[in-house]
Amino acid sequence: KSSSSVFRAKQRAPGPLSPRGLASSPPPLAPLPPAPSERDGAPGEEAAAARRDRRPPREGTVLLFPGQGSHFVGMGRGLLRYPGVRDMYRLAEKVLGYDLLSLCLEGPRAELDRTQHCQPAVFVASLAAVEKLNHRQPDVLESCVAAAGYSVGEFAALVFAGAMDFAEALYAVKVRAEAMQKASEAVPSGMLSVIGRPEANYKFACLEARRHCELLGIENPVCEVSNYLFPDSRVIAGHLQALKFLQENARKYYFTRTKMLPVSGAFHTRLMEPAVEPLAEVLKCIEIQKPLICVYSNVDSKKYMHSKHIQKLLVKQIVSPVLWEQTMHSVYERKQGTEFPYTYEVGPGKQLGAVLKKCNLKAWRQYSHVDVSEDEEVTET
Repeated sequence: KSSSSVFRAKQRAPGPLSPRGLASSPPPLAPLPPAPSERDGAPGEEAAAARRDRRPPREGTVLLFPGQGSHFVGMGRGLLRYPGVRDMYRLAEKVLGYDLLSLCLEGPRAELDRTQHCQPAVFVASLAAVEKLNHRQPDVLESCVAAAGYSVGEFAALVFAGAMDFAEALYAVKVRAEAMQKASEAVPSGMLSVIGRPEANYKFACLEARRHCELLGIENPVCEVSNYLFPDSRVIAGHLQALKFLQENARKYYFTRTKMLPVSGAFHTRLMEPAVEPLAEVLKCIEIQKPLICVYSNVDSKKYMHSKHIQKLLVKQIVSPVLWEQTMHSVYERKQGTEFPYTYEVGPGKQLGAVLKKCNLKAWRQYSHVDVSEDEEVTET
């Protein structure tokens, strides 16, 4: 089989390295034009078979796609030897208008850290890691039954599941990232990672932090839980003054550890509302199909049901908390005594594996990581 044959078989349309994908580069600041493809007609026999295929849990696999914050300079170097990966980065350069591969490999770190660069970088690296996994362990992709992505990782999960074309999804990620970057620069805001004791009341802490901001003269202050990671772990996002207040009063709210995240804004809160319309507009111009495997939404932790559902929730995700802990429960919910599937985190970092360990230790025991670094083995438990 060729390097992408299994990946392509999982999708209604050919995979990200198809002739259609390579030809699809958008004009500046304009949505990608629709292109004829197999998805314009009825699904083929392979697609129908893939949809019907429901394997016993241990025979099936789950893919997890990381989000912003998992990136690092040098990511992708270990993927370039695999067929098709350089083509992915060449196509990415056409879509984005800059050399993403060089930025990932060489930095500078400050530029890679910028939201507008980081999100496309993680998206492409994750799907390139899928190509590596396909080359090394094609049976993993053939038996995949479910996928989930953290924030921007959801776009990669949907591409893998055949719901979106690689180039079109990357362009949507570009628009999303640039709009979120702009929104984050409008208001001094950020995100605070919090680990609390069982008695911690996050909503009350956020309420008092907002009241503190009002006393400082800030109108309509924002401070709310933006990410549910695992039991007793949350990310709180909002105005910087609110987050500083929570750090200074951590003991009062039973927070055992707080740490500011290296991001530019309060993602997944209403401070990102200026980014909603740009993403909504570009998604209207993109062909979206029902996924061939189960893909879970960050917004409600449930499976996507149809294309309009995907379009609606990807937009809502920008201003809604990421329900990752709840999503892990949905993905791995099963009757007592039933074996757990093998799970692969595809992309930079091992954060989703660490979170899975906290959410479900038994499921984590079947976890492996597909690295994007140089000279790393395909799986590391």
